[in-house]
Order: sequence, then C-alpha cells, then structure tokens
Amino acid sequence: MEKVNISPAVAANAEGEEIEVLESTEVIPVAPEEQWKSLFDKYDPENSGFISTERFRDLLATHGSELDPHKLEVLLALADGNADGKICYQDFVNLVRCSCDHNKRSNSFRRAILQGSRQLKGCSLRDEVGLGLSQRLVRHVAYETLPREVDRKWYFDSYTYCPPPWFILAITIAEVAVFMYYGLQLDRLVLQVSSPSFLKSPLPYHPQLRAQAWRYLSYIFMHTGIEHLSLNMAMQLLVGVPLEMVHGALRIGLVYVCGVLAGSLAVSVTDMTAPVVGSSGGVYALVSAHLANVVMNWSGMKCQFKLFRMAMALVCMSVEFGRAVWLRFYPPAFPPCPNPSFVAHLGGVVVGLTLGVVVLQNYEQRLQEQSLFWIFFCVYTLFVLCAVFWNIFAYSLLDVRLPPPP
Repeated sequence: MEKVNISPAVAANAEGEEIEVLESTEVIPVAPEEQWKSLFDKYDPENSGFISTERFRDLLATHGSELDPHKLEVLLALADGNADGKICYQDFVNLVRCSCDHNKRSNSFRRAILQGSRQLKGCSLRDEVGLGLSQRLVRHVAYETLPREVDRKWYFDSYTYCPPPWFILAITIAEVAVFMYYGLQLDRLVLQVSSPSFLKSPLPYHPQLRAQAWRYLSYIFMHTGIEHLSLNMAMQLLVGVPLEMVHGALRIGLVYVCGVLAGSLAVSVTDMTAPVVGSSGGVYALVSAHLANVVMNWSGMKCQFKLFRMAMALVCMSVEFGRAVWLRFYPPAFPPCPNPSFVAHLGGVVVGLTLGVVVLQNYEQRLQEQSLFWIFFCVYTLFVLCAVFWNIFAYSLLDVRLPPPP
C-alpha cells in the first residue's frame, strides 16, 4: 500500500519522545458516530477495521471539508503513527471531528494530538534544511517557547505571520512615543520624574486622583527616565514578541493587562501615598510566566544556552527592581510627594506566576476548558474587587495623609 508523503516538519515527534496519553474519556454523541461509522464502512469495504490515509483524504475532499492543509498533514502524521498508511476507526473519528473544528485549541484537536500512548518517530525540527529567514525565525520562536516537539512542529507548519505580533509592538511604540513627547516637553530624558510637571500629566497613577479609573492602566505610558524605559522595552520585546507569535495577542494581552492592573492596585493597597509609572507590572507578568514555564518544562525546552539566558533575564529583572527600590526611598525632588512605588513589579510577578503560567502551559487547548485557569482568574477577580473596596473606604477609615494633588 502506498504510504503518505509526510514532510519532516510534520512527522509528529522526534525519536524517543512520547506523546502523553489523553486522560479524558469524553463520549462522542451517538448520532454523529452512527453517521461516521457508515462513512467509515463505505471506505472500508473489506471490513478490515482500517482505511488508508489516501482514502481518508478522498473522503474529506468528497464531503467538502475545508480543512487547512497544514493541519491535515499534522493530524494524518499523528493518526498514522506507525507509518503504515492506515487509520483505525477511533483515529478516523478524532480526525473527522477535528476537521470540523478549525481551532487548534478545540477538544477534538486535543483528542487527536494526545491520542495513543504511542511514539511518533521522525526527524527533529532542528534538522530541517533549506529554510528561509522567516522560517528560521519561526523555528527559533518555537524552540524558545514550546516544550514539546509535536507542538513545535504544529506551530512551525501553521504559523503565517497573519496577524503579526501587533499587541506588544503597538504598546511598545506607544510607550516610546509618549516618553519622547514628555522628554521634549519637560526638556529632559534622564530622571524625568524630577521635573515638577511630570505628575501633572493625565496618565500617571496618583493616590489623590485614584477616582480617575483610567490611571490604573494608563500609568504604563509614563516612565521615570530613559534608563527605566530602556530596560522595560528590552524585556518587553525580547520576551513578549515571541510569546505573542505563539500564543496570540488575546492571551498575551490578557496576561499583560492583568499584570498592569494588579501592579497599580497593589500599590494602592500597600504603598498608599506613592504614585506609579512605568510598564513594569505587565512586563514582569510576561517575563515571570515565561521563566516559570521554562523551569517547569526544563527537560523539554530546547532553546540554546537556556541556563545562561535565564540568568541574564533574572539579572535584568533584579537591576530594574533594584533601581525602582532605590528611587522610591531616595529623597523626592518635590516633597511631600514620594517618588514612584516599586510594588507594581511585585504585582506583575504574582500574576505571571499564577495566571500567566496557566496561559503559557496550554498551547493546544482553550483556556476556558482549564479548571486551573478559572481558579486563578476567580482569585484575581476577587483581589481586584477587594482592592476597589479598599480604595473606596480604607483611605478615609485609616485617615491616610496623602500628598497634595499635582
């Protein structure tokens, strides 16, 4: 029997690696199963219990399935793990259900990817030759962010740069543009926070202006100086862009915005007299989530020099955090208003180590199907509600002496 030609990029896993076994035993609805059984029997006139992968392709073409060819190649490679050109009935059901759902994070895709307890053998994605610059970049990103070879190959074959990683790029451009605008307006780039007009902008969070709700998010567009902006932008681009290329703008945007909001709320609860500026809450959420994901999947992560690069990331985070702590306790230029708080960094780290880790660990599945995601999301929502009530009532009850408004 003629075997299906599967490119090395989609021959689903490197030798010796195992695909984890699906624990779910979800039952397929009765009516579709009867329909698919009749289709299977039609293409298996010998009642052998198997159909060829070529016949499965014909079946999809005959019944008008609009399946992405990249997805078809990957799933056929997975279904035909022994490379014998045959698909059994259960593999057939999983593939048909997956062909009806174009979302790679659907239940049917997860069943097709995790079926088996088999070893899928093939050459590693690193062994691919003759790749263009854009393909090499995609392969590099896959090894930077994904711990399983099957996920790396699926991502390599399906990524199209459409849409591009627009969220991180747009946020970065906006932050640099705002910084340059105020740099010209205040006539300084280093330690802009020392200018008497710095906090008069409508963007920074200030405890006297905490009723202006947009400030809990808009503070990310202001930075204390070029040294603050440079470290944040470097970490944001080097970590955020690859993560968005793999996980999409919605997921990375969720982690980033949650880190930003948690940062300002944490300051309003624990450092009640201090203002907040800088994107460190969102940046630290992304970086912390990525580093935690690398540690938790250490043996599977195949990025080069991962120990050295992880150490460098921790050094950059420590330098930026140390700078923020020093600035907070340095005598302010215009007392009694203190310098910006460093607590937003810690809020971002907590979000990254909880919500962010769950988001990055589940590349192949929808977040709403993850119980752990809902647990952390509910805890985060509870924290936000408690912080809102704290901002409404605690300042007056505790008789906190706030600095005058800017």
